[in-house]
Amino acid sequence: MTTERRPNFLVRIWTGFWGGVTALRMFVFNVLFLLILALLIRGLVSGDRIVVEDDTTLVIAPVGVIVEEYTGTPAERALNEALGQQLPETRLRDLVRALELAADDDRIVQVLLRTDRLLGVSPGTLTELDAAVKRFRRSGKPMIAYAGAMTQAQYGFASMADEVWLDPDGIVIIEGMAYFRNYFADALELAKVDVNLFRVGEFKSAMEPYIRNDMSEADREAAQYWIGGLWQQMLEMIAANRGLPIERLVEQTQNPVELVQAAGGDAAAAALDAGWVDRLVTRPEARLALAERGAPDDDKGFRQIGMDAFLALPRTPELANDRVAVIVAAGSIVEGSQSPGMIGGDSTARLLRDAAQDDVVKAVVFRIDSGGGSAFASEIIRQEMMALRETGKPVIVSMGDVAASGGYWIAMGADEIWAYPNTITGSIGIFGFFPTFQDTLEIVGINTDGFGTTPIAGGFRADRDLPEPVGALIQSIIEHGYREFIGLVAEHRDMSLDQVDDIAQGRVWTGAQARDRGLVDQLGTLEEAIEAAARMAGLSDDYDRVYIQPEMSAFEEFLARMGAEAMVKAGLELPVNPLSRLIGTNLYGRLLDDLNRIAEARSGRPNLPEVVAHCLCEAPY
Repeated sequence: MTTERRPNFLVRIWTGFWGGVTALRMFVFNVLFLLILALLIRGLVSGDRIVVEDDTTLVIAPVGVIVEEYTGTPAERALNEALGQQLPETRLRDLVRALELAADDDRIVQVLLRTDRLLGVSPGTLTELDAAVKRFRRSGKPMIAYAGAMTQAQYGFASMADEVWLDPDGIVIIEGMAYFRNYFADALELAKVDVNLFRVGEFKSAMEPYIRNDMSEADREAAQYWIGGLWQQMLEMIAANRGLPIERLVEQTQNPVELVQAAGGDAAAAALDAGWVDRLVTRPEARLALAERGAPDDDKGFRQIGMDAFLALPRTPELANDRVAVIVAAGSIVEGSQSPGMIGGDSTARLLRDAAQDDVVKAVVFRIDSGGGSAFASEIIRQEMMALRETGKPVIVSMGDVAASGGYWIAMGADEIWAYPNTITGSIGIFGFFPTFQDTLEIVGINTDGFGTTPIAGGFRADRDLPEPVGALIQSIIEHGYREFIGLVAEHRDMSLDQVDDIAQGRVWTGAQARDRGLVDQLGTLEEAIEAAARMAGLSDDYDRVYIQPEMSAFEEFLARMGAEAMVKAGLELPVNPLSRLIGTNLYGRLLDDLNRIAEARSGRPNLPEVVAHCLCEAPY
């Protein structure tokens, strides 16, 4: 029998310390390597000036999720990319801008849309893209979409093109929209977690999974209504773009098995027979066809330029003296100053203040894409919007995919509220969530005892049963928050409290449904909202739009340029997107992350429960 000798204590400490130093050294090395590589790429790119020749094809190949703005600062994104933790993103405004420029550029003869690397695009974003593509097509230039496989979101984008091409071995999936959640009541009971939930609103269902094992009838009723509205609008958009009778498309999506079986199991042929695509072509065949319509290229098959390179071409715009400013508020709402991808009460208020103080800015479009968050931070932003309006500058809200709960709170003070027909909005309600773990701790032999000088002293400890006075106090605060919320809605929307309460109660609506109930003024795109703001400010056609955003440091500007210049070329060399790229969304994981961020932002009162105006109603892809 042999006995393995362990190193002595000091050796183990030294080994652990040196292992940590080695990990830190490798991390720093990777970051430095990334920066050096970016410098080399920049040198190579800047040394080889991009020239756009006649008969060039603009290739638009969005990567990742289409967003209102990038998540995080350039430095944060560069670091996360180096660690492999950055979800790829494509900005909506870049796609729209590329189509606008391509329409007016005589060197661009056609646009190729590649959707293989597109992971997600929400219904509201599809509405904005649909309007942008229609404006581009007025130029008479064709747009061709090509992919090896298309999920529903990818196909929604592709359907906007003049022609849709699919690989002969490809597939198109139009699966519909679903609303499923995990429910944890039994699991939490097994873990002896005491869930203390405080809410106002029959339909405020964001935290239902922590107190139920199934969907409530109220939640089912509301969800069927707004998701059914989204699905109908999606079908109508695809049918209109493809020239299909809506009844035929509905039948096809309800009977996908019959559709594929009729084609002998050939999914690509089934898509062709259904009228979803126009041609089945391989990549070599697609390159040849595009070259015939544009110009051939020995290396790439056809003369082409990617979207990022096209947008980076030097241009010398002359800015007008009058400008409409666009301020983007995307993400969950928390207190303090936050990086892009989150809405900070202080940082977003600062952007509104900047617009108020800029004499060149004559009107503001507040672009909101948020399911809400901190009620306190939401009110800070609303107050700053009201201060902006007092300067005489009109403020129009343009709702993106989602502007619900706290997202509606920060919108309601505008001169006008614009939304897409398929924007998710409403959810006017409040909740508080404070779990305690005294029974869980008791299982492992940990008990808590002591005393307080008042009935609520020590009542906000997670290791104690929530005292009845504390629960009553929180419920009272929640009810006051709800009364404040609907009172502000009534004031801003010129409605009675009873009228607001009837359409509030935490219920979610689509933009079209919200307009019918007086929560939204107009249905339209961001472009239409900007035009409306210019009209309201009395501007002539000679005005410019600018995005007001936090100023970047010189280092951040460098990283942002590196990110743009180092993008891979598009063309037809992208990997085919297999069915395994169909992604799910852990909504409750994201909600808990948001609640943690809200709590972390409240450094002055970290142990108190937060009043939250949050809607778990992200747009389904």
